Amino acid sequence: MTETQTIMTGDDITLALRRIALQILEKNHTARRLAVVGIHTCGVFLADRLVRLIEDISGGPVDSGSLDITLYRDDWSLITQSPVVKTTDIVFSVEGVNLILVDDVIFTGRTIRAAMDAIMDYGRPNSIQLASLVDRGGRELPIQPDYTGLVTSVRPNERIQVLLSEQDNEDRVIIES
Repeated sequence: MTETQTIMTGDDITLALRRIALQILEKNHTARRLAVVGIHTCGVFLADRLVRLIEDISGGPVDSGSLDITLYRDDWSLITQSPVVKTTDIVFSVEGVNLILVDDVIFTGRTIRAAMDAIMDYGRPNSIQLASLVDRGGRELPIQPDYTGLVTSVRPNERIQVLLSEQDNEDRVIIES
């Protein structure tokens, strides 16, 4: 039987994203030459929310896009022989921008490594920064988020699931065991 425990409510997620948006603007001094790219799937929804918050706060437009890293993963052949590839949508030049990668949960760091490899195929950003809603620890690679909504520890048999209204009809982060 699967047990679940809520570790972030919808209000917690909203507050965390607002804090992250403010931190992004503080670190980058402006929304000019700033771009936000979400990693499929939940990272895309979180990136869209962050872009709206940054635009509301700064009053200026922010380039945004989505990134599929399926074929950049070093373990895709271990996961499945028939990977499902989603759409990458980056219609702006990444050259010289401060690029914020957005993912829902950071764990081993392998997804982010794959995302950085994929981004480099589009050009050379001025910087790549990472925003993650949840940091669950357990890194296998030396990658750390610049902006985090919640840092937590979970046991090896537990998994963190981010539920977002865009696909799950509710906003909540849960631990499943």
